[in-house]
Amino acid sequence: MTDRIELGLKDTNAGCACCAVPTNAEEFAPATSSSSDEVLVEGMTCSHCVSSVSEKLTAVEGIESVDVALNAGGASRVTIHSAAPVDPAAVMAAVEEAGYTLATSQV
Repeated sequence: MTDRIELGLKDTNAGCACCAVPTNAEEFAPATSSSSDEVLVEGMTCSHCVSSVSEKLTAVEGIESVDVALNAGGASRVTIHSAAPVDPAAVMAAVEEAGYTLATSQV
């Protein structure tokens, strides 16, 4: 077989279309303008508590998501993800509306 079709893959650093790094890779970089804040919340003991706090916090304008590291019987660490800093008073109000208290006064 002497008739070969050149596919252009001789350069071992080129890669194929599915795994080659695009020349304009900066266009595909994720946005890094997000903000994360941590608060400690007292009184949470179960997954229902986590759901209640998460629901109230995600209803606050600007909050995109919430991660909770439950510490039953102690202060649970709540990480708040947002595109921009969130008003600490709004965070405190949401946690209190869910029936819990912040362990610290700093958001």
